[in-house]
Amino acid sequence: MLRRVALVLLTLGVLVPSVHAHPIPFSYLDIRINAGQAEGTLVVHIEDLAHDLNVERPEALLEAKVAASKKDAIAELVRTRLTVLADGQPVWLEVLRVEPLADRQAISCELRFNTKAKPGALRLECALFPYDPQHQTFLNVYEEDHLVHQEIFTLDHQIFVHRTGVRQGWMSVVKEFIPAGIYHIFTGPDHILFVVGLLLMGGSLLRLLSIVTAFTIAHSITLSLAALNVVDPSPRLIEPAIALSIVYVGIDNLMVGKTGRDVRAWIAFFFGFVHGFGFAGVLREFGLPREALGWSLFSFNVGVEIGQACIVVVVASLLAAIRNRNQTLAGRISKAGSLCVILAGTWWFIQRVFL
Repeated sequence: MLRRVALVLLTLGVLVPSVHAHPIPFSYLDIRINAGQAEGTLVVHIEDLAHDLNVERPEALLEAKVAASKKDAIAELVRTRLTVLADGQPVWLEVLRVEPLADRQAISCELRFNTKAKPGALRLECALFPYDPQHQTFLNVYEEDHLVHQEIFTLDHQIFVHRTGVRQGWMSVVKEFIPAGIYHIFTGPDHILFVVGLLLMGGSLLRLLSIVTAFTIAHSITLSLAALNVVDPSPRLIEPAIALSIVYVGIDNLMVGKTGRDVRAWIAFFFGFVHGFGFAGVLREFGLPREALGWSLFSFNVGVEIGQACIVVVVASLLAAIRNRNQTLAGRISKAGSLCVILAGTWWFIQRVFL
């Protein structure tokens, strides 16, 4: 028994020095946003600083004179690893003072962000010590001395946008999320093909408007529910379902020629719920700002509708022009297009389920 205890103690005695030889890979950044200015405090471990400043003995940085002599080098390192934009404009980051924290084996840097006024949106890109893939930077954001947000920067998460409660904050949300919605539509071939498939059979302006409106109402509902985490189905279910919706539209187009019925508005409405969950997955990647949740949802949806409207106007106008000149050619295009829609949807379904 005594031998076992001795062996454990000996093992601990060997391991403990090695544990202390490696610092905890954390940094801490506090940002304080008050009327007309933004300030901050950055605390970094001496081991990390010593590594990137080529200081052979990290403990030397705990000496006030040595730390002061490295102030410019520290400031340059921080400015190259911490990028700040205020309302889209680059912000000069000034290191006012460096102070050794012997009890924490760290250096504290007092920061000032040279902004002309209280920013509506503060965008941070933080990658302080990329040599260490495990390094994390913990961020606290204060407004008028109240903690309003916390974030963790990692190797895989380096960008964060904080929006304040001022008017510019709401405007920055609109400016970011409307283009995001437009971009998503034009870079999402499955959504485009679904809409195009609904338009292939043509129809009156009122008919096409009812189809697009049904799709809009449905996907707006599920987009909001999913973005707010009220309903959150797995992408492994939603993505194949979106592919199947495209297949169904193509098949229905071919069936219309035989039966004469037109239920595209109902198809758009039903599958719009599915596509809304797909939109929500993209919206989450942007990070919904708690301070402007309603505006972000509304703006993204507006962007989606703008992109969708552009597709509808172009495709519907082109098909109408062909139909007015040559009904036979228009019919062939509708059938060929529907076959292409079916094949594309089938391939996406196979890809998303089996590959």
